[in-house]
Amino acid sequence: MTAYLGLFVSALVAATLLPMQSEAVLVTLLVQGNHAPLSLLAIATFGNVLGSVINWFMGRFLLGFRDRPWFPASKTQLRRAENWYHHYGRWSLLGAWLPIVGDPLTVVAGLMREPLLFFVLIVTLAKGARYLFLAMITLSWLQ
Repeated sequence: MTAYLGLFVSALVAATLLPMQSEAVLVTLLVQGNHAPLSLLAIATFGNVLGSVINWFMGRFLLGFRDRPWFPASKTQLRRAENWYHHYGRWSLLGAWLPIVGDPLTVVAGLMREPLLFFVLIVTLAKGARYLFLAMITLSWLQ
């Protein structure tokens, strides 16, 4: 149970803007072989998507403060992000798993008022596929 909780927390934190590596935790648990791989994949994906949903809500919440001096983006930067997001659309969320750009992308999706249902579906697909690929490589290496 502790291993599952640790994986969930690492995956959730890794999806926020805080630095964390959930992949290393997943690979370690897979190599140990004490846990069902499908359970590990489900928990890692759920935690990581939940972290991205937190980012989405932060983006939605922050938008109400865009006229404040402390807002993290200028009007020009916000307009540029909006143009970029409208150009590439919701399918850019398939890159939500990418290091460095993936987490801010999920915040931008919230800022741009991407509907939560589409957000969750696309981000789950992207992040789940990343974990599945990593698990397949790890498990094939162990054989």
